[in-house]
Amino acid sequence: MDMLGRVRRLDVPLLLATYGLLAIGVIFIHSSNAASGAPFAQQEYVRQIAWALIGSALLFVVASVNFDFLRRIANPAYVTIIVLLVLTLMFGRVVNGARRWIGIAGMGMQPSEFAKIALVLVLARLLESSGPDIRRLGRLLLLLGITLIPVMLVLIQPDLGTAVSFMPVLIVMALAAGAAVHHLAFFAVTSALTLIIAVLPSVGEHVLPAASNVLGVFAQPGFVAIIAGAFVGVVIVSLLAWMVTRRRMFSWVSFASGIGASSVIGGFIIQQVLRPYQIMRMIVFLDPQIDPRGAGWHTIQSLTAVGSGGFSGKGLFQGTQSQYQYLPLQSTDFIFSILAEEWGFRGALLLFALYGFVLFRGLVIAMRARDQFAALVATGVTTLLAFHFFVNVGMTIGIMPITGIPLWLVSFGGSSLWSAMIGIGLLIGISARSAPPTL
Repeated sequence: MDMLGRVRRLDVPLLLATYGLLAIGVIFIHSSNAASGAPFAQQEYVRQIAWALIGSALLFVVASVNFDFLRRIANPAYVTIIVLLVLTLMFGRVVNGARRWIGIAGMGMQPSEFAKIALVLVLARLLESSGPDIRRLGRLLLLLGITLIPVMLVLIQPDLGTAVSFMPVLIVMALAAGAAVHHLAFFAVTSALTLIIAVLPSVGEHVLPAASNVLGVFAQPGFVAIIAGAFVGVVIVSLLAWMVTRRRMFSWVSFASGIGASSVIGGFIIQQVLRPYQIMRMIVFLDPQIDPRGAGWHTIQSLTAVGSGGFSGKGLFQGTQSQYQYLPLQSTDFIFSILAEEWGFRGALLLFALYGFVLFRGLVIAMRARDQFAALVATGVTTLLAFHFFVNVGMTIGIMPITGIPLWLVSFGGSSLWSAMIGIGLLIGISARSAPPTL
């Protein structure tokens, strides 16, 4: 299809929803810093507009790229981003206690944000080439290893929020490609239990002191080795029993024990990597009053902002939590809290409607894609959009732990905005090569 034909088939509704979210982001980035005395902070919305213009160029360039070219660059893009993540750990700039930024002369970027898109491309290429082998555990373990490399590099920064965003991409894309559900269930349950086990010692210390001795064993290397070893022993014995008897019960025992061993080991590793304040952020999810002036402050102030907005809000630039700077990181992690306070429930519904439409269009585009590679790319991008939306909004209203996930297209930040715009560009390109878009 020539360039003019693609322009005529642009997914205009998706573009309008995208730019609606960008506009809302600029408005509330401006509002979040309007009362700030720092000139640099007051100009954040100007920088966001500049980044949005650059992001728009990226969107249309990516949308016009031939998908055979994307297939060819998937592996090199993945390798390049891994190299950048390693360089970030070695030479990156520390911001808010994490070494996430790399750049020269004050200009920088977060490679971890672009790693999300690179992972989508490389997984789509490998899943497409897998064919029926995707139902084999060995093939899925290869894809898991490819996913865990950026996960571990980002965890070491440390950046828990970005690190946990990679696993849903693998699980959903593999499911769309036809992977065995029980294999994916293993990964999903293990990921969830790993995070739970990572915080159990701190839960015992701050929430359940009566059980602190029991829960504390998950932080002691000797006990972790014993527990994990016991699970591994059960896996081996149950597999041998299954090979002899072919009774399905033994395969399920092996399955459950494998989850236990992986989760215990993974939880202990995360404990060693994350900083105490990051662990504490997950603890206060259970009760922010455990540390109301520390880790719980974010949640308490966010809930206050969201709840005080009511139905119609206090009015733009009239929010108390935002204008008096009670909310930390209010132009990034807690941008939704500012919107809910100043525009109220009506404003939140508008944001939900726009984001919901973007996700809906992403699903439609994935289903209407002309080949499996394009369908898997659309699935991965839509998964990333959904993850950022549900986790970010969830943590601002207290139903998700605070992990530092931005609200894509709305939160302040060049790297996150550009990666989101590249993702939208991929969706636009897939849509232009499919049947004409319909609502």
